[in-house]
Amino acid sequence: MDQFKNVSIVKKANVYFEGKVTSRTVLFADGTRKTLGVMLPGEYEFGTDAAEVMEILAGELEVLLPGETSWKTYTGGDHFQVPANSRFSLQVKIVADYCCSYEE
Repeated sequence: MDQFKNVSIVKKANVYFEGKVTSRTVLFADGTRKTLGVMLPGEYEFGTDAAEVMEILAGELEVLLPGETSWKTYTGGDHFQVPANSRFSLQVKIVADYCCSYEE
């Protein structure tokens, strides 16, 4: 899906890691939410409350998911899932454009 229709967007940005990771929250009529964001090159660790699917729209990053011992590379068009109440690590190699869908 290249475009969302009939949504609301939260004006205030989500800013992490001194502005190196930013996103905006998109709210859908059915109560679901997504975030659209950009990650600059660097190393990051995130915690999750809800399960999420992260779709990489452009860029390149390596991901270490919970319970895994090896890093996996993801590029534009790839996606990965993160379980609820967990932590995962990212090494962004090339500026990454992403869409995160939450399963609440």
